Amino acid sequence: MSEAATPARGASPFGTRAILAILVIGFAAFLAMLYFIGAGDTGADSSNRNAHASSNAIHGYSGLVKLLDANGFNVEKSRLASGLETSGLLVITPPTNADAEEIDELLSNRQYAGPTLVILPKWLVGRPSGDIAEEDEDRVQDDWVKLMGTNAPKWTEDLSGPYTLLYGEIAPPSAEAAPKRWGGLGLSGELPDARSIFVEKDPDHEAIVVDSSGRTLALNVIGQEGTYFYDEAHWVTFVVEPDLMNNYGLADPQRAALALKIVREAGYEDMDVTFDLTLVGIGGSTNLLTLAFQPPFLAATLCLILAMLIVGWRAFLRFGPVAASGREESFGKSQLVKNGAGLIIRARRLPLLASPYIALNTRKMGSALGLAKPDAEAIDTALRQRLPDEEPFSNRVTKLQNATRAAEILRAARHLNELVIKTMGKSDK
Repeated sequence: MSEAATPARGASPFGTRAILAILVIGFAAFLAMLYFIGAGDTGADSSNRNAHASSNAIHGYSGLVKLLDANGFNVEKSRLASGLETSGLLVITPPTNADAEEIDELLSNRQYAGPTLVILPKWLVGRPSGDIAEEDEDRVQDDWVKLMGTNAPKWTEDLSGPYTLLYGEIAPPSAEAAPKRWGGLGLSGELPDARSIFVEKDPDHEAIVVDSSGRTLALNVIGQEGTYFYDEAHWVTFVVEPDLMNNYGLADPQRAALALKIVREAGYEDMDVTFDLTLVGIGGSTNLLTLAFQPPFLAATLCLILAMLIVGWRAFLRFGPVAASGREESFGKSQLVKNGAGLIIRARRLPLLASPYIALNTRKMGSALGLAKPDAEAIDTALRQRLPDEEPFSNRVTKLQNATRAAEILRAARHLNELVIKTMGKSDK
């Protein structure tokens, strides 16, 4: 059999481009999996019946997110509690059964951290009933709901200080009732539904949008004039009537313009807006993958990804029919010696050869000098007569015994071997 490498039988069933495509797609899918797991987006249903920024339902706020994004705002939807600490405008949409203490603590913590816009809940919703027309099946989404009635949240009465809100009593509208009109911030229009809600007036509040009867639909919490809260704290904006900003309300251009203006006023013209999703129960949690894609661990993650790319590229270049090479080991005494020497060197056991090598050369020197019981002292005495100019045998043995590194051991052994050769040559003469 030839020692040269020869191609193995059978060609690769995959072409170079196919293998490259498999590697690229697989690597991209792996990175996407890591990212979505780290971000907490694992495909779970994030569109519950509460009104929030990811909801496409009639009472949701996905339309507001798109509106702000289209007008140059930097919009983020946060699933983590850390999103509540933003210095930009924070938009929260708490549900009807929210915890008043939790909301109160959140608003208190943000008094000097950043502005907050609170869109209060209103609608009771349920799943759509009845059959869907065949032509509408493609556009109907899973999170769509049916409006069942209104229910003003009670927890607003338990908020502390200037944040307390008291809803006004209103009789259910008749079937023929026309929607109320609204006005504020230089705009006016009509509400999308006659079932509107409002809050009572309060000296700590500044109404910014009212209905045709002068009832408050949206307000700023400003506190008493001359107080530290009035002068230093970030005012909180409450939108009591959510139909001014939800998907239902944004169907009208005037209400869309009002929603945009409320956001600008609430955020002091800051273009960073964060929509919180944790209060409606679809928040995530920080895990190791999340940390891997955040500073300071992001740098190490990028280095790891780069290393994986390099390994993948080398593997791609290696791919192909395996070449059958010749035998790595050959037969014979020489190869046996080479294999043994290689094993000793790889195992780093070269110093263990010094003692047997000294014993072997001691016997050779004794035979050449005619000594019955050769030892270092007897050999040195005999060598003074035959080779008086040579370094004593005992000195060379000591150097070999004290050598530790491979180069020192080989040098000392060669030096000892030279003396043995000279002695044996002298005895032959």
